[in-house]
Amino acid sequence: MRKGFGIGAINKKALQQSKFEQKANQLSENEMSQLSRQVDTFKKNLEEFAFKHKEEIKRDASFRKQFQDMCANVGVDPLSTSKGFWSEMLGVSDFYYELAVQIIEICTSMQERTGGLIYLDQVLERIKKTRNRFVNEVSLDDCKRAIKKLNIFGSAFTLISMNNGRFMVQSLPEGMGIDHTEVVQLAEMNDGIVDKDLIRSNLKWESFRIENALSLMIKEGIVWLDLNSNKSSYFFPSFFIQ
Repeated sequence: MRKGFGIGAINKKALQQSKFEQKANQLSENEMSQLSRQVDTFKKNLEEFAFKHKEEIKRDASFRKQFQDMCANVGVDPLSTSKGFWSEMLGVSDFYYELAVQIIEICTSMQERTGGLIYLDQVLERIKKTRNRFVNEVSLDDCKRAIKKLNIFGSAFTLISMNNGRFMVQSLPEGMGIDHTEVVQLAEMNDGIVDKDLIRSNLKWESFRIENALSLMIKEGIVWLDLNSNKSSYFFPSFFIQ
């Protein structure tokens, strides 16, 4: 048998491999333990920071967003439950649930006029008008976070990102698909009005696809059909709300 390839050499190699794996596991455990301690320390510091700046977090929308971002970096979600440390200390969870209720009330009360679509900044304007000036400041970011809490209602309340950087709140029982969202975005670029030819030329859709999208939107009151012009036009009342 050639030197280096006997049973002893094989056993020696296996022993070296075993020691290497043990060392690797030990290093991995040490690194994980150290990382865990760092995260625990950061969370503790975060709690102390939150306690120290409690009133500012509740009062200042910009400061509150920065705090939310810090929490996200270590996997802490102050909105995950209405009970527990974060809710009891800051009251932020209750704040967002109450804000979500206000958003529902505004969207529902205006649904006949908007067809279930309204700009998020318009919702915020109405919220500010109904809130006492001494109550905590509310921002667009707060509204977005509150709407995420409405996921329990399925797709009834969702945000649509528009081409101009603004957001619209959709509040419809059946919800809308991607096709309906694209028609809304096209209408925004065309002063709130579309027709079948415009959809066909811009979105490159076949007639049946256009009909399917528009029929649901008419049924839900999202668009109004105008038959007085030479060709049928579809108006989105949500773009004409002031």
